[in-house]
Amino acid sequence: MTQTAPAGAPPAPVFCDRARPPAVEEVADALGACAPHWDAVRARVATRFAPLTETWAWSGAKHGWALRLAQGKRPIVYLAPCAGYFRASAALREDAVAAALASDLSAAARAVVATAPSFPEGRAVRIEVRDGSAVADVVTIVELRMTAR
Repeated sequence: MTQTAPAGAPPAPVFCDRARPPAVEEVADALGACAPHWDAVRARVATRFAPLTETWAWSGAKHGWALRLAQGKRPIVYLAPCAGYFRASAALREDAVAAALASDLSAAARAVVATAPSFPEGRAVRIEVRDGSAVADVVTIVELRMTAR
């Protein structure tokens, strides 16, 4: 499992045409062998936090398009397709950060949480999903985001 480092430039976005969000087939093509993991994260989050809405959100030229999974108006997680993998991003409040650091997340995911930059809405946790081993980490982070108090 590969996790993003908190510092450094983000990878170039795959979908950077602001005028048009990507089609389902284009996302699958860009993700390649990682497409089943994209589907697994979406399915597990949808099962746990129904009703769920999915909308494409333009994140700027630096990041391109990301799929926003939300419960009502509350964003849960953003999934940004990249070439051969995707990035899952969520903002964690400090109570969720503490719970994440004490959880059964992988050591790599705990390191990402511990070093995630802070913003007014919380720590910006970004996990790269390149294989199935990161799916459980993403789902755990989403659960902590939605339930920690």
